[in-house]
Amino acid sequence: MASCINDLDASPLRSLIYPLIDRVLKNPCIIPPDTFLITASTKAGIDKLSGSNRGNKDKYADCLQPSVGDYISKRLSLKGESLHISAACASSAVALAKGASIIERGRADSVLVCCYDLVTEFIFSGFCALQAMSPTACKPFDKKRKGMSLGEGAATLLIMNEKKARKFNKKPIGILKGWAVTNDATHITRPDSEGYGLAMAIERALNKAGIDAESISAICAHGTGTYHNDAMEIASYKRVFGKNRIPLFSVKGAIGHTLGAAGGIEAAICLKSIMHGIIPPTTGLSDPEHDTEGVISSRPVKRGLTHILSTNSGFSGVNAALIIGKGEY
Repeated sequence: MASCINDLDASPLRSLIYPLIDRVLKNPCIIPPDTFLITASTKAGIDKLSGSNRGNKDKYADCLQPSVGDYISKRLSLKGESLHISAACASSAVALAKGASIIERGRADSVLVCCYDLVTEFIFSGFCALQAMSPTACKPFDKKRKGMSLGEGAATLLIMNEKKARKFNKKPIGILKGWAVTNDATHITRPDSEGYGLAMAIERALNKAGIDAESISAICAHGTGTYHNDAMEIASYKRVFGKNRIPLFSVKGAIGHTLGAAGGIEAAICLKSIMHGIIPPTTGLSDPEHDTEGVISSRPVKRGLTHILSTNSGFSGVNAALIIGKGEY
């Protein structure tokens, strides 16, 4: 099962990635022209690959990641440096961590992270071959979960240091306080069942943020609905938080797994959650997995939030952890 955006303007010679990006950039805020651009995606315009294999005269360049970055730079008149990150399903979370590091080191004052991915025949067939797909809508952290549901989407997030934000009169809606990236190095697709790699990323992100585990108000989990991923995440959270019962949620039961765009979309959701004091529901949940009872809900929960931990993991064992706090100078 997959969740798709049905009204993207299709063109026989153009990847759907471009109308998707056009939509997310429809009403952009003021972005300084010297902003560093980081794009994040697993496959870019991979929808053109299927057509080219059938003899269609598709634009092969759309399958290449730099083509999309060039398009975004021209559309937004950006003159700064750029790079692309493709780190499986942790791509955009890694991109946000990289962007924060670039600003911290003084390489740039502002970074725009633009993440995107499509549901394509290539992607769908690949996950079916791995027997990772659920026959029905996915059920993250549920005892009866049967796999993942694909989704497609895009997000843009603008990161600035305080001096740049004040110069452009931008009030922060959130602060990326801590970040870390690790790798399990145990299997090409399956995560480490003990959750050591993700736990290490979380601990390093906490240390970077200068806060302890008890300061986390909620966890935005990767929560794909596959047996191995959800079990690994539960193990890693127990390893870091022990007996502390931290509220947990996953949005993939509602929007599907948006692959390389997932971390960016979920970071945006975390910002909104903190602003409104609401923990999103875990759609599809009916019978919580052991050790998640009482901390995860299929309904929204009103709660004061100061810091949300957002985690993502992907093929090759990559893990990323972000700690997002309230927006304030």
